[in-house]
Amino acid sequence: MILTVGTRGSKLALAQTNRTLNQIKQQRPDVEFKLKIIKTVGDKEHGKPLFTIDCKGIFEKEIDQQVVSGEIDFAVHSLKDVPIVEQQSGTVLAAIPKRDSPGDVFISKGKVPLLSLPKGAVVGTGSLRRLAEIKYLRPDLEVEPIRGNVDTRIGKVRKGDLAGIVIAEAGLERMGLTGEITERLPLDQFPSAAGQGAIAVVAKEGNAEVIEVLRSVEDQAARAEITAERSLVLKLEGGCRVPIGAVGQAKGNDLSLYGSIFSLTGQRKISAFAKGSLVDAEALGAKVGEDLIRQGAKELEKEWREKYGVW
Repeated sequence: MILTVGTRGSKLALAQTNRTLNQIKQQRPDVEFKLKIIKTVGDKEHGKPLFTIDCKGIFEKEIDQQVVSGEIDFAVHSLKDVPIVEQQSGTVLAAIPKRDSPGDVFISKGKVPLLSLPKGAVVGTGSLRRLAEIKYLRPDLEVEPIRGNVDTRIGKVRKGDLAGIVIAEAGLERMGLTGEITERLPLDQFPSAAGQGAIAVVAKEGNAEVIEVLRSVEDQAARAEITAERSLVLKLEGGCRVPIGAVGQAKGNDLSLYGSIFSLTGQRKISAFAKGSLVDAEALGAKVGEDLIRQGAKELEKEWREKYGVW
């Protein structure tokens, strides 16, 4: 069997796609793959901060459209890029392989920790969530929106354009760049985005033969963690313009979920935590979401949407 896989052309996208194909190959040595690189809105609008691009699915929509049309058999994405509210009609999340680190890391010139940066130092990030987390912890720092691949971002630090950057650890792992890390940021202070560190393997709905192949790399714990996290964000009706942290952690048959949201000023943070079982992942996400709503999450979301627009 020869299957065509669609992916973006960035170094990170290719690294994670090739690794996923190798994982499938280990389980299904009878399958061969052809790679098709597809440009997305996110690739074309590379000069804008992500949260200013006025459409959803900027890193996966065009790819998934080719899954539905049959031009490719399946796609590999960073799962946090897959919209929670509006997944491409006609596709199914066929597999979630074993998850990499969900956390964020800090990279700085001279390996200076985030808390030790001088007042007024400029830190780069492409995420409103990370912006809010930095400002909550260090309101005296300046935060600059940045885009570009991992190498480009690290280069800005090396050249001294930025004092440091906050970036996902998983991307560095996949590219063999963990030696660049200054410090790993604790998940209670920097709760990650829903799905961060996970891979989404997407196929056409009803394509049983392909789905069976892809299911060979499914990881039950990762699926439960991601289901809980995405259920939380769905309950809050969140998106890329609202800084929601969601951290699911599976141990055996047990599942915990921590959720948080920050105010626009960076002065307020509300959080909630609950435990359950793997099979109750979706309900657990809704429960934590309801707890955050009771504490005022909707008011905080309104602040962000009034500034950055409805998403």
